[in-house]
Amino acid sequence: MIVISINPVAFTIGATSIRWYGIFIALAILWIVLWLVWQVRKGAKVSYDTVFGVALVGVPSGIIISRLLHVVDNIVVAKLHPELVLNGSVIDYTQHPGQIIGGGGLSAYGAILGASLGIWIYFKISKQQSGYFFDLLAPAVILAQAVIGRIGCTINGCCYGASTSLPWGIAYTHPDSLAPVGIVVHPTTVYELIFGLVVFGVLLKLRGRFKPDGSLFLIYIGLYAIWRIGIDFMRVGTPFLFGLHQAQVISIIVLAIVIPLLALRTRWVKAEG
Repeated sequence: MIVISINPVAFTIGATSIRWYGIFIALAILWIVLWLVWQVRKGAKVSYDTVFGVALVGVPSGIIISRLLHVVDNIVVAKLHPELVLNGSVIDYTQHPGQIIGGGGLSAYGAILGASLGIWIYFKISKQQSGYFFDLLAPAVILAQAVIGRIGCTINGCCYGASTSLPWGIAYTHPDSLAPVGIVVHPTTVYELIFGLVVFGVLLKLRGRFKPDGSLFLIYIGLYAIWRIGIDFMRVGTPFLFGLHQAQVISIIVLAIVIPLLALRTRWVKAEG
């Protein structure tokens, strides 16, 4: 058993608590921007202006959609399972609309899809091809979300797994942890961290080997969707639809789009250079 006693609150400013989770999310965003800058310096066919323009669009759109999916998830679950509202597991935002903006809670999937949508719109408006950029982005995103971001989740105690007797189970002891204190649970955030490192290596190996542009990003999003369907069966969560978590439902929709696109459009090519 692994004991985590770290205070998930890094420091406070007045009445505002800054959690390690938020710090690592900020580091994940910084990593993506630095990765793109590094790729430009290495000769990628993207300008610095494009990188920073994408950051200005992608970050807020990711946050907005991330928050929106969290709110929708809570509203749906609250209507289907009102007992979870009574015990405080979910918030019925239809009864507390003032908490929609500025409240806690984000969706990892919302951040991915929201940022992707914002970036796609940015390229459409600027009349540039987005596929090449998304392929450039894919390895950085998986490392940011599944490695850097999940370090924050591990400290925070969120996204924890079901109880387990396995020797590598995690028990949280700090009272501010979001996980149940003293109960040994599956370290699902650590599982995802390992998964992220593996996929990062795979994506680096596959760069430049698929056409048309954008195929590598589809492979990334497809692999992540498969992972989320599986790992969420090990995670504690609230049923959203058909007994599945919201992330699993979204993953099924993503795969229904991605698999036909890869099957019909993508082809293997010899890597350049």
